[in-house]
Amino acid sequence: MNELEFFFRSETLQALPSGGLYWPAQTLLVVSDLHLGKSARAARFGGAQLPPYETTETLTRLATDLQTTCAKRVICLGDSFDAPNLLETLPESDLLSLTTLQAGLDWVWIEGNHDPGPVQLGGTHKRRLTVGPLHFQHSADATPTPGEVTGHYHPKATLSLRGRTLTRPCFLFDDTRLILPAYGAFTGGLHSHDPALTGLMSPRAQAILTGTRPCKIPMPGLAPLS
Repeated sequence: MNELEFFFRSETLQALPSGGLYWPAQTLLVVSDLHLGKSARAARFGGAQLPPYETTETLTRLATDLQTTCAKRVICLGDSFDAPNLLETLPESDLLSLTTLQAGLDWVWIEGNHDPGPVQLGGTHKRRLTVGPLHFQHSADATPTPGEVTGHYHPKATLSLRGRTLTRPCFLFDDTRLILPAYGAFTGGLHSHDPALTGLMSPRAQAILTGTRPCKIPMPGLAPLS
């Protein structure tokens, strides 16, 4: 699976190549910002034309992670859907795939800014959820509770390697908070050096770049430690 193991709030977590987060002790898979139906929303409202298979690609990725990790619990950290009331616009095949993935699992939908309120699917719908020392919600608080796990920002980071630059979606974490990358296909991202992210993270924050072999580096964009 090529996961990268790291420690957060004394818990052993795994950053998956896909951008998912696995917590082995809880058999828990966490994904953020799936933005299912992004192409359907763009088509409906005259936005940029996107490949029509983005939802299928995201669900295929999720199915692979569920099979590989054998997770029994799933938390979707908000913006699971690109806009409210998109379920009726999704192809029936995608809806069937999603409900099939949910079967037999403890599934929690955290509300996001794109999908406030309950979605008309199985599972539990919450604004915030605490599991042990970790607190799951969609977006970061200005003053976080230690153990805060969020998404929302779609962070990405750039690594210079042998004269080349490599930009990938990434996890960001420090002693207090953890921010997940966007899991959905064609979701875009915010560079880690953006003030919106550097203002949230401590000087010792690290980034984990996703991809075939996740790579951990100091978070780009932070001021060097004195």
